Amino acid sequence: MIRSAFTCLALAMPLVAQPALSAPVDARVSYVVTVGGINIALIDIDFEDDGARYGFDVSARVTGLGNVVASGTAKASVSGSSSGAALQSERFQLETRANGETFNVEVGFAGRDVSSFQVTPPVLDSYDRIPLERTHLTGVADFLSSFVLKGQGLDRNLCDRDFRIFTGVERFNIDMGFLSQDEATSPRTGYQGPLVACSVKYRPVSGHFETSEMTQYLADTSRIIVWYAPLGASGYFVPYRVNIGTSMGDMSMVLTTARAE
Repeated sequence: MIRSAFTCLALAMPLVAQPALSAPVDARVSYVVTVGGINIALIDIDFEDDGARYGFDVSARVTGLGNVVASGTAKASVSGSSSGAALQSERFQLETRANGETFNVEVGFAGRDVSSFQVTPPVLDSYDRIPLERTHLTGVADFLSSFVLKGQGLDRNLCDRDFRIFTGVERFNIDMGFLSQDEATSPRTGYQGPLVACSVKYRPVSGHFETSEMTQYLADTSRIIVWYAPLGASGYFVPYRVNIGTSMGDMSMVLTTARAE
């Protein structure tokens, strides 16, 4: 499903914030998503931070891939406070449209705790769905605020992180680790220069279906890697490439353009 693919890509984008930036940031980045070398989606992301508050707006156009990923669109947004030592989301929204159906998620946050969430149409519980518990909704972040890193430089400190994420449907953990320093050289991408590569481990907690092949595969695989690049001189770092190994070939998201003011 389109929202499964959207979440699959988003889980590989962790964010940690250091002290707030001294200057406002207005940025736009774009990506192409491929599976086995076939283009399946284009993603545009607008990001603003005025030093006190931040906001993301994401739009995705999915062309689909047979019975694996449905054609459609996705829109997501998040806003919150950026004045502290970490970005703190207050409101997250997601809308997907595919096969004539619309799916909406809204999540409110108070601090790092979920204060409200609504899913339309509701995800029906069944015998194999792991129930969400109240304790799973504390100390969490949305997955869009897990997109950009704010840090001092391209080093292993960007990678050595753990995250607790709630999508409105599922609750999972992300464990990251440093892999290597690298270099982007392709003139066909939106950046050429130094990178840092991080491993990503997905650990489902609740809200997922035990019989879901996607969930089981992501939990078992060790082939999720994200490469980070600086976003100009903004002090932010964004994924240059995200790679998830699948049975159909690598699912890859690559930066095509980047602009920051």
